[in-house]
Amino acid sequence: MSDAILFTVEEGMARLTLNRPARLNAFNADLAHAWKDATAEATSRPDVKAILIDAAGPAFCAGGDVIDMATTMGASGAEITALAEVINAGIRSLTESAVPVVAAAHGTTAGGGLGILLSSDYAVVGSRSQLGSLYANIGLTPDLSVSAQLARAVGQRRALQLVLQDRLLSAAEAVEWGLVAESVEGADGAAEADAVRTRGEEIARFWLAGAADAYGQAKRLVRSQPERSFVEQLTEEARSIGAALETPDAQARVAAFAAASARKSG
Repeated sequence: MSDAILFTVEEGMARLTLNRPARLNAFNADLAHAWKDATAEATSRPDVKAILIDAAGPAFCAGGDVIDMATTMGASGAEITALAEVINAGIRSLTESAVPVVAAAHGTTAGGGLGILLSSDYAVVGSRSQLGSLYANIGLTPDLSVSAQLARAVGQRRALQLVLQDRLLSAAEAVEWGLVAESVEGADGAAEADAVRTRGEEIARFWLAGAADAYGQAKRLVRSQPERSFVEQLTEEARSIGAALETPDAQARVAAFAAASARKSG
């Protein structure tokens, strides 16, 4: 795995750390391919039941590396499209999987970084965090799933407000909009980044300590719902809950619940 992403698996949790802090973890070709490889491995390993995405340095992700586009890559449209498709493969690995994903997104999240955050199922930011689109500032359009996922997360009108203005949401606004689940505080920027990472770990550990497979299937049902009609979704829900009941974990939990209820009523 490239050093552009630090990848570890420990006790069921895969951790993907964006690791280009000097460029605010903006995506270049190296990070794009490392992202694709790391997400594919994390979502295909049977021992991984939760995924945490965090970042090194002062920011979560500034999107694409604009300096790299203008110099090393020569700002070729064909190259940028190809690179976006590489990153998209990683986004699809996450969103199409039955593994819940938490993003610990301290500092600034902008441009394509917003798409990376939206590919998580639960996002935590710091109270100093800012989140926005900013594509049009350099004459570009949304990519990395921003146009596909932002309106689903916050509604079309708010999505348009964000992509049609030079605007960064505060952490409080991002929580109020439903873009992220919660924000945490720290004494300074570094302490807050640590607090965001710690809270992200707590969320992942919560999934792992509970019915991890059930959480994963619940994520899959919600994420995949737009592909089905209402009736098809009802059928898939019915199939899924039946399959879940056949698992040893569910059978043990149902039996324990029934026994506890019997003790209370007796």
